[in-house]
Amino acid sequence: MSWNGFKKSLSRAGTTVMQKTGQVDRTVDSEFADEEARYRALEKEVLALQKEAKGYLDAIRLLAASQSRVAETVDEFFIDHSDAAMAANAYKRSTDELDAKTARELDAPYRATVLEPVGKLASFFPEINRTIEKRNKKLLDYDSARTRHRKLLEKPSDDPTRLPRAEKELEEAKILFESLNDQLMTELPQLLELRIPYLDPSFEAMVRMQAKFAEEGYEKLGGVQRYFAEGVREEYAEGQLDAQVEGVLQEMRELSICGLTAA
Repeated sequence: MSWNGFKKSLSRAGTTVMQKTGQVDRTVDSEFADEEARYRALEKEVLALQKEAKGYLDAIRLLAASQSRVAETVDEFFIDHSDAAMAANAYKRSTDELDAKTARELDAPYRATVLEPVGKLASFFPEINRTIEKRNKKLLDYDSARTRHRKLLEKPSDDPTRLPRAEKELEEAKILFESLNDQLMTELPQLLELRIPYLDPSFEAMVRMQAKFAEEGYEKLGGVQRYFAEGVREEYAEGQLDAQVEGVLQEMRELSICGLTAA
C-alpha cells in the first residue's frame, strides 16, 4: 500500500468512527442495500453449487472405482467354474467397464458443461466484490466531504479559500461515488437476471449425464443376472433370499470357530 493509500485508509477509518458518534453524515442507501443482499445470496448459492458439483463428480468416480474393487474381491472368492463363479466374473467385467466409461465418457464432458461454466461464473465475484468495496469507500469520502461543506456553510471560516476548496472536493467525491454506484446499480440486476439462462444448459447437461450413468449401470449390471439360477429374481422379490442369507449366517454362528471369544 502506498503512503497516500495508507493515509486514505486512516482517514476513512476515522470517518467511520465519527459516523457512529454522529459527527459525520451517513448516507443510508436502502435501494443499493437490497441489490447487494440479492447479489450476496447469488454469490453464496453459486459458490455452494460449485463445491457440490465438484463433490458429485468425485463421488461418482469414487463409486465406480469402489464398485470395481468390490467386484474384484468377490471374483477372487471363486476358483471353480460354477454358475456363481461365472456371475462373479461377469460382475467384475461389468464394473470394470463402468469404471472405465466413467473416466472416459463422464469426466471430461462433466467438467466442460458443468464445472467450467459454474467456475467461470464464480470467477466474476472477486472483481465485483472489489468494486463494491471501492464504492463503499467512495461513499465514505462523499459523506465526509458533504459534512465538511455543510459545516462551512453553517459556520463560515475566516479563510475565504476553504469553502471553494470544500465545494470542489465535494463535487469530485460525488462524481466518483455516483459513477461506481450507477455502474453497480445497473450491472448487479443484470447479473441476477442472467443467472438462469446461463446455468440452465449446465443443469440440463448434469441431468442428462446422471441419467446416462444410471442407464448404463442398469444395463451392465442387468446383464449379470443371466448367470443367476432360475427363479432368483422372484425369490428376492418375495423375500426368500433374505431368509436364506439369515439361515446361512445362523449356521456360521453355530460353528465353534465363530463362537470363540478372546481369552
